[in-house]
Amino acid sequence: MSAQAQAPVEPPGTPFNFAHHLLARNAARAAKTAYVDDDGTLSYGALDERVRRLAAALAAAGVHREERVLLLMHDCNDWPVCFLGAMYAGIVPVAVNTLLTADDYAYMLRHSRAQAALVSASLLPVLRQAIDLAAAQGGCEVRSVIVARGEAPAAPGCAALDDLLAAHAPLPAPAATGPDDPGFWLYSSGSTGRPKAAVHSHGNPYWTAELYGGPVLGLREQDVCFSAAKLYFAYGLGNGLSFPLSVGATVVLMAERPTPEATIRRWLDHQPTVFFGAPTGYAGLLASPQLPARGEVSLRLCSSAGEALPGEIGERFTAHFGCEIIDGIGSTEMLHIFLSNRPGRVRYGTTGWPVPGYAIELRGEDGGPVPDGEVGDLYIRGPSAALMYWSDRARSRDTFRGEWTKSGDKYLHNADGSYSYAGRSDDMLKVSGIYVSPFEVEATLIQHPAVLEAAVVGVQDADGLTRAKAYVVLKPGASASDGELKAFVKDRLAPYKYPRLIEFVDGLPKTATGKIQRFKLRELDAARH
Repeated sequence: MSAQAQAPVEPPGTPFNFAHHLLARNAARAAKTAYVDDDGTLSYGALDERVRRLAAALAAAGVHREERVLLLMHDCNDWPVCFLGAMYAGIVPVAVNTLLTADDYAYMLRHSRAQAALVSASLLPVLRQAIDLAAAQGGCEVRSVIVARGEAPAAPGCAALDDLLAAHAPLPAPAATGPDDPGFWLYSSGSTGRPKAAVHSHGNPYWTAELYGGPVLGLREQDVCFSAAKLYFAYGLGNGLSFPLSVGATVVLMAERPTPEATIRRWLDHQPTVFFGAPTGYAGLLASPQLPARGEVSLRLCSSAGEALPGEIGERFTAHFGCEIIDGIGSTEMLHIFLSNRPGRVRYGTTGWPVPGYAIELRGEDGGPVPDGEVGDLYIRGPSAALMYWSDRARSRDTFRGEWTKSGDKYLHNADGSYSYAGRSDDMLKVSGIYVSPFEVEATLIQHPAVLEAAVVGVQDADGLTRAKAYVVLKPGASASDGELKAFVKDRLAPYKYPRLIEFVDGLPKTATGKIQRFKLRELDAARH
């Protein structure tokens, strides 16, 4: 089965430089606040000047067009300066997760052959370890280290960002890149093996803003946007840079982890009108004793991605705040959301309808289309697909198949044209010869008043047969027995879908974006037997 909607916008021409595109769009908003972080504000005019000064500084440091620079920074006003400054000069920023190890960064330095690194002062120690590791392994090419939000050590090639910006005049014109030229890299989560580097073009963020940020979310200049997902993730990059800067909105940035307490504090202090989160974050917010009343916040719209949003969480959130959560699915490979609910047209428990400009197909194991009501592999065709995985032809061929991108997700197509998530392809369970969606069971478990979170995985019994096991986190002070929860699921789903085993845990393993890492639960169970 397939669905398609036509793109309503014109493609960018040549030359096209995404950083210049955003700065030009906001040339008349020089005095308006573009970013607010924990230390102050950055106007659109100051953003323009600092971006072009950094572009000049990188060029003066000998970094050439299409060479890579590692961007290892906490979310702050300097992050968009560094990301867009590199792109303005035709240099390729490689934005990386701030929660990784020195070994991870050493791999990324070698793999990307980064010529420079842009780093928060607090992350400089781990970066220096990574540089030493990469050099010992014969693969470090970093010649310059630029330190934001702190002093730079007295070492060759090391400079403080503010000092560097003060020392260079703004680059007068952007690099004459085209929409298909490499613009930036994003590494995938890397749940198994080394992470893959998705190479995105200058045109790709343009498409996500023009097809989703504007027409679907309806972002406007008056909005104040706040994303729990960090800028180094594809979801966060759209939420906190591509979308708001495309319409001249203001963005709130937060360096610390997006705990419920930290998120609520920004809601109250900065009064964002649009919030971008993930399902686990929304569950935590609803369970927080600090949850504000509807009248204390200014939220008009919320977005969710990273995992499918359980309908019960969406309904409870809307009942409390009077604000819809627009659930959608995107990926690092497609850069942002391609299947989504709509403001005023939300069907909780589904991922909504194809975003205009993207085509969707569900395919069976034989590669052919599946009929409505049957689970199929999700494929996407759209203009924001990554060019490739860098230096990884085998995995590039497996994912990028002509015009189509294989997502690795399982979905169902509904009668109203919407799509329902069935799970990751590698998370699906086959019990007694029938596929069971772990997400469906999890979504049912969290409807129980005592359950905060749940994750369902397949484990093998003594006979080598697959059984569904649920790891359950209870709400503070709540109690429930495994028999009670099994009966609860049996009453709501087909009997064969209930979890045969239930284990109560204090928390679930998650990625930095809040995705539950079910593979770690499978590994935990396998290690016990």
